[in-house]
Amino acid sequence: MTIREAGADDWPGIWPIVRDVVTEQRTFPYDPAMSESEARRQWLVPAPARVVVAAEGDRVLGTANMYANRPGPGSHVASGSLMVSRDARGSGVGRALVLDLIAWARRAGFAAIQFNAVVETNVHAIRLYESLGFVTLGVAPGAFRHPVEGRVGLRIMWLEL
Repeated sequence: MTIREAGADDWPGIWPIVRDVVTEQRTFPYDPAMSESEARRQWLVPAPARVVVAAEGDRVLGTANMYANRPGPGSHVASGSLMVSRDARGSGVGRALVLDLIAWARRAGFAAIQFNAVVETNVHAIRLYESLGFVTLGVAPGAFRHPVEGRVGLRIMWLEL
C-alpha cells in the first residue's frame, strides 16, 4: 500500500468509499443524500489543502483530505477527514492516512491538528487517534444522530505538534 497525492482520475475509486461512509451514517456528519458532484466538491479540496489516497496498485483503499482548520487567525491549526473502504478497515489503512496527515501538518508548519467532529461511537477511530497522541478537548453531547444508538456525542480531538 502506498499513500500518494490524489488526482482527478482517482475520483472513481474515492467516490464509492465516500458514498458508503456517508450513507452508513455512523461516522461522518455529512448529508447522506449528497450527490456525487456535491461529494466531489466537498472532498477534493483545492490547494494549498491536500487530498491523498491509500492505494494498492490501482485500487483505492482509503482517502484523506487535509487543510487549515480555519482561515486567518486560526490558520495555524490543521484539520482533515479520513475514510477507509469497507473491505480495508482494520488493516492499517486508517493509521497510515493519519500518520501521513500528521507528517504533512508538521512539514507545512502547523502548530496542531484539530478534528472537529469525531463521533463518540466510532471507537476504532478514537483509539487510533489516542494511540497517536490526540486528546479529547470536549464533547458536544447528542450532536450526532446515529442510526442505531440515537443521539451520541461529537468529540473535538487535538494533537499538539
